Amino acid sequence: MMRTIDDYMNLHYRMEIIEDPDEGGYIVSFPDLRGCITCGETIEAAIANAKDAQKAWLEAMLEDGCEIPEPDNLDKYSGQFKLRIPKSLHRELAEHSKKEGISMNQYCLYLLARNDRARN
Repeated sequence: MMRTIDDYMNLHYRMEIIEDPDEGGYIVSFPDLRGCITCGETIEAAIANAKDAQKAWLEAMLEDGCEIPEPDNLDKYSGQFKLRIPKSLHRELAEHSKKEGISMNQYCLYLLARNDRARN
């Protein structure tokens, strides 16, 4: 069965909102809908614009007969994984997290998030 524009608009696509330090306002994108991006002066305006951009993007894809990806399903991820590391790195991470006054788990999450942001 072919999905309609309303079917796609009712799916829960992840929306990313980032502040635009150069131009001001906010930039909104849908990671699962490649190239679907917009902006707004306020978060509220950016979200409203994002819904319009999403609908226009989906309509264009349907019109062109292109395949539309399904939203990424986060339910398949537990949020946990096991990682084996050298004992010396384990000690170093434990010492740094103790200095920061947080758990090693929180410290590693901080390092991963910081590194991931720097990559983008």
